[in-house]
Amino acid sequence: MQQQFIGESSKVIAVDFDGTIVEHKHPSIGKEMLFAFSTMKELQKKGHKLILWTIRTGALLDEAVEFCRQNGVEFYAVNKNYPEEELNDKVARKVNADVFIDDRSIGGFIGWSEVWQTLHPEGGDFNHQLKNAEAHQNYKKNETSFLKKLFGAK
Repeated sequence: MQQQFIGESSKVIAVDFDGTIVEHKHPSIGKEMLFAFSTMKELQKKGHKLILWTIRTGALLDEAVEFCRQNGVEFYAVNKNYPEEELNDKVARKVNADVFIDDRSIGGFIGWSEVWQTLHPEGGDFNHQLKNAEAHQNYKKNETSFLKKLFGAK
């Protein structure tokens, strides 16, 4: 991956894997969430540093990292703040990020299109290449919020 300029408006963005980049099928790897890889690539082009922040470890983590690599996304760091960070098992790990993209946040995962629009409301030349606007609307309609899933609300 090319070295990119990190400007004042650039962010460190922690991204969850299961339920965010891919559908939640843990320990398997689910299907890509709509626009996940295209959005992450564009965020990197804008100079943002992406950190993969996931519960996965060992072989399951290696699979996730390789899956992302095969889809054109290499992360600045994986389960740490920066590539050279030495982890100490006696200290709770908390990533230092400006933005967290996770399906377990209150309200659930907002979708990659909304992630892009939130981080770059100015627009720009990035187009998700949505072939059919209805497909996105139907995708959003069929989502069940995290809170509804958690509490069984109807």
